[in-house]
Amino acid sequence: MNSFQALRLIYEIYFKKGLPNLRYIESLGLLAVKIGQIHALRLDFLSEQKCQKLSELYRHNLPVAYDDVEILFEEFGGKGFVDNFKEIEKKPIATASVGQVHLATLKNGDRVIIKVIKKKVKDKFEKDVRKLRKFFKLALKLSPKLKGVGNPIGILDDIERYTLAELDLQNEIKGTIELENQYRKYKRSFDLSLLRFHKQYIDLSNKNLMVSEYIPAPSVDELLSEGKFKYKDLLNLFYIQGFYIFVAGRFHGDLHPGNVLFDGQKFYFVDTAFVGEVGDRIRKGLFFFFEALSRYDYPECAKYLNEMAEKRIEGKEFEEFKKKFMKIYSDYTNTTVSEKSLTKQMMLTIKLGVNSGMEFEKGIFAVIRSLMYMDGMVLKANPNAKLVEDMRQFINAYKNSI
Repeated sequence: MNSFQALRLIYEIYFKKGLPNLRYIESLGLLAVKIGQIHALRLDFLSEQKCQKLSELYRHNLPVAYDDVEILFEEFGGKGFVDNFKEIEKKPIATASVGQVHLATLKNGDRVIIKVIKKKVKDKFEKDVRKLRKFFKLALKLSPKLKGVGNPIGILDDIERYTLAELDLQNEIKGTIELENQYRKYKRSFDLSLLRFHKQYIDLSNKNLMVSEYIPAPSVDELLSEGKFKYKDLLNLFYIQGFYIFVAGRFHGDLHPGNVLFDGQKFYFVDTAFVGEVGDRIRKGLFFFFEALSRYDYPECAKYLNEMAEKRIEGKEFEEFKKKFMKIYSDYTNTTVSEKSLTKQMMLTIKLGVNSGMEFEKGIFAVIRSLMYMDGMVLKANPNAKLVEDMRQFINAYKNSI
């Protein structure tokens, strides 16, 4: 991705009056698709129509021809790999930005999916990240608007971390095992019955190929697009993800609506390659921040934000920060998510903290991104919801385990 293409990408997402050209975004490669995906839920500053169009990047990517996929099966799985299957369907059931998924049947009758990494995407991705990082450093000096919607270099660093994790499917296996271990550890003290994990066939999998149980369920993204995902179900998903963030401190680090399946009763996490992790300071500090926010106790929020920082501020610096903090939240009480985006509030809050002298561990951005995804889903499912108030019902459940 050269400078001209980067400018065109920013134009397509931020400034174009019409809908973004997805084919052009896809033609730029994996990094451009990831940037488009992360903006698909940014209803806090992009139009609903533009976000809806960008959300197609969760499930509509350029497929690899099956003849080429067969070559990848043999190259990555060995000559005997396809002999394990009674049938492999030629048409992919999903084409993601990093890989492609085919439905298959093992010789024992198990219905499974085969996920295969698209060839030669890693080198181009890393090269594009380096180029775009240089471009953003220049763009930040020239465009104040970019600064107003979040630090693009911080976003780029986060995209780089979780995408490189995705490009090794062994990380997805490890991620599912880690999340399931946390589930088992806490299942007696937490009701996590709405979450289920799919079976993985580790002996048939490696860093470029993964075989796992087929789950015949739509993604939350599909359900949201069709208006079929209820707000109460979204709150249940929020409860589950909140448990992993605030209690376990290890969570699905890329839980956008395309990475959650829902069959009407159970949720299934997919694409678990990137497991976010936060230390006790962030984990507990964030919980008490949101606990205070759910009560609209802004002085307490300011205190807990400072306490979760690796480098805190004191005295006059803190008092000045608190005044500015109160101004940010002066018209937040009793607002709906469509009136005041939680994502935007959190980005303004973290930015204020950093500009006031606080320093936070890198793991916090994965949490903010997770909350951003949840916030975006709420905007689609129920724009009149008062999310921070609805969070109150989960507070005690989390608090008893923190």
